[in-house]
Amino acid sequence: MLPSLPDIGEIHRRLQAIFPEGTPQRGYCTREMAARTVFAMLYVGATEGAGRWIGPKHVYRMGDGQAARQGDADRLAYTVAVEKPGFVAPADRWFQDNTREPIRDETLRDGLVRIGAVVTRPGLATTSSKGRYALQAGFASLFDPGLADEPLAVAIGAWQDRSLSAGALARVRLQQRSLVAAQSRVLVTLPNGESRQMEAGPSSIITKAVVEVFAPRFLGDPAVLWISESGNKVIQRDDELAQSLRLAIRTDKLLPDTILVDLAPAEPLLTFVEAVATDGPITEARRSALLELVTSAGFKHSQVAFVTAFQDRNAGAFKKAMPNLAWGSFAWCVSEPEHLIALDGKRSGGARLLSEFGGTG
Repeated sequence: MLPSLPDIGEIHRRLQAIFPEGTPQRGYCTREMAARTVFAMLYVGATEGAGRWIGPKHVYRMGDGQAARQGDADRLAYTVAVEKPGFVAPADRWFQDNTREPIRDETLRDGLVRIGAVVTRPGLATTSSKGRYALQAGFASLFDPGLADEPLAVAIGAWQDRSLSAGALARVRLQQRSLVAAQSRVLVTLPNGESRQMEAGPSSIITKAVVEVFAPRFLGDPAVLWISESGNKVIQRDDELAQSLRLAIRTDKLLPDTILVDLAPAEPLLTFVEAVATDGPITEARRSALLELVTSAGFKHSQVAFVTAFQDRNAGAFKKAMPNLAWGSFAWCVSEPEHLIALDGKRSGGARLLSEFGGTG
């Protein structure tokens, strides 16, 4: 289903309300070019989760006549046609081809993308001519023509609270840097100072954060026993340390991306970490199988921890995996590195009283 379309004047008015004075790069986010860019995204249905994306050409090749044709068939036909070589822009086009850079660099990159109102397509090479921009889902909902007056004001206020705080903007910038970094090989620095290279990709970015940020934050004396990536390619394997722990590490599909060990406790703590960019969390079945592996080597249940690592709590991978995470495991997000999500599983039935967690203040 393509979203309903407000007129450009209404989009312009709403942008003024959504981005108040003091918003970073407010001019880029509220000018008429921004309103026409948002209209073009809504026109082709380029919203988060829809699988449709635009490039600047969808904006500067749009004209009043095309914008007035608002049936789904016309809108989808324009989406396809504008991508084809030889597309002839209409005489009433909004912008000339030389506005490509202001749309891309100012309105999108330095304006709506930086503020988190527009998301970018993951895994797309920077040189690709394919569309890479879509409206963030919550932001897109603010342009529903059926939303007006007090309900609109409440919706705008809620989006601002979620998206324009200092913390929210910092999270957006972190995610954007991760997307850029995911286009090139990833250098991971181990706790002992040695480095390893991983293939480009979002899972490698998460694994890098697990080793460089999670391990020193949550383990007293961390060491890396194992790092692998897609295709069971082994990046790091410390057989000497594994042998001293009487742990047989075999290359198979059971093992997670990373195995850490905390050597600070009198009884070392093994930590199995799965980096999830799309799928593959620590489920109950995997937790049980891994427990069997380590208990056969003489480890106690109390010497093993299980962590599923994500980029962000708002990521689709987190939302998809959360219902299937094993009790007694943990979740950790790169965007909130100081926090650890614990799924209580100390005993059957979990905690009986909230006070058993030691308070939440």
